Amino acid sequence: QVQLVESGGGLVQAGGSLRLSCVVSRAIFSINGMGWYRQAPGKQREMVASIVGHDSTTYVDSVKGRFTISRGYAENTVYLQMNNLKPEDTAIYYCNAYHIDVSGYRDDVWGQGTQVTVSP
Repeated sequence: QVQLVESGGGLVQAGGSLRLSCVVSRAIFSINGMGWYRQAPGKQREMVASIVGHDSTTYVDSVKGRFTISRGYAENTVYLQMNNLKPEDTAIYYCNAYHIDVSGYRDDVWGQGTQVTVSP
C-alpha cells in the first residue's frame, strides 16, 4: 500500500506565505513525476504545479511568480512554497505522485489533502 501525506496547510492572511510538504511511502520505488493539485468547493480539481525530473516544472498561470515546487528524490518528497497568497488560493491542496511502467501505463497516487485558507 502506497501513501502520500501532506502537511503545512493552515490559515493565513492575504500576502502571507505557507510551505506545503508531501512525503511518499517507500513502496513507490521509482517516481516519474510529482505535483500539487487543489480543489475548492463546487470547483473542479486544478493542477497547481508539477515537476518531472530535477527541474522540469509547470505552473498554472494564476500562481506563476508566487509558488515554487521542488522535489527531493532520496526522501520521496515534494514541496510547494507559496508566497503572496491570495483569497483565491483557498482550497484543499492534494499531493500527487506517479510512475510509468515499461508498457506505458501511468499509475497515480493521491494524498488526503491539506486545507489552505487565505483571508482577505
